[in-house]
Amino acid sequence: MKHFIKALPVLSILLALACDFLLPDSIQHPVAEHPYFAWALLLGLAVYLIALLVSLGRTKIREKLEYSALFYAGAVLFFNILNLLTAKFAVLPVLYFPSLDRVFGVLVEDSAFLATCLAYSARLLLIGWVGGAVVGMLTGIGIGFNKTFAYWVQPLVRVLGPIPSTAWIPLVLIAFPTAVSASSFLIALAVWFPTTVLTSSGIASIPNSYFEVSSTLGAGSFYRIAKVGIPAAMPHMFLGLFNGTCSSFITLVTAEMLGAKYGIGWYVNWQKEMMAYANVYAGLLIIAVTFFILITLLFKFRDRVLAWQKGVIKW
Repeated sequence: MKHFIKALPVLSILLALACDFLLPDSIQHPVAEHPYFAWALLLGLAVYLIALLVSLGRTKIREKLEYSALFYAGAVLFFNILNLLTAKFAVLPVLYFPSLDRVFGVLVEDSAFLATCLAYSARLLLIGWVGGAVVGMLTGIGIGFNKTFAYWVQPLVRVLGPIPSTAWIPLVLIAFPTAVSASSFLIALAVWFPTTVLTSSGIASIPNSYFEVSSTLGAGSFYRIAKVGIPAAMPHMFLGLFNGTCSSFITLVTAEMLGAKYGIGWYVNWQKEMMAYANVYAGLLIIAVTFFILITLLFKFRDRVLAWQKGVIKW
């Protein structure tokens, strides 16, 4: 039974290839330069067969393939059905649902310009995310450990924090000299609020016995903050960073409309106005894959730092 399940992705890919080669394309769809969908299927088949060979000597990879094989087969079947509804029979509106050959073709033929847009977005995201994360953690630590700081700052966090960062666009356009600095500030603001709230909440939830024991052993104020309070609050900090990262992705796409000439969010909006929906879907694919990789890396880093909590929050 397990061997049959592991063979399902291969059968699904072969079925998709047969449908793509044997069925003629609809004349309503513009002809793609190359059969990119078939090439993608062949590449997926090669990668999966290599993984099957490697799994013969590695138990962990074999178990992962057994678990994921049904999903892979279902994903290929979904793309096969989508290919039939678009390229082969044109059941879906041709303008809004281009063939997969054209969508994948954009990824290949426009790769240089897409890479430029992605690099521009990465710069905005990096500047804004790092700034918002650092300020958010410092603000949360200040609220959690200093009553005077909390007295003055916490009300501002409660009032200003829940406002969506994109609502500040009219003021940001006036206050910042360039689109890059304005966009980076909006992204930082989106990360700052959840990081601040969850960092301060994590510190507030630390049992007093931790600090009492450290004081009894002769620890000073700085040691109690750096070696007791912050490590104990880290699970909440990472939750704040996760929520802030998700918010930053949303803000990034909006922020790139502030006079930007590059950026993956700008690219999707520009192609939508041009009614080039193959390019729109290609941009959305890049956004989905890029953001998935970033969130996965964040969780890998979290699991390494908080090894004792590994697996408590799954991604």
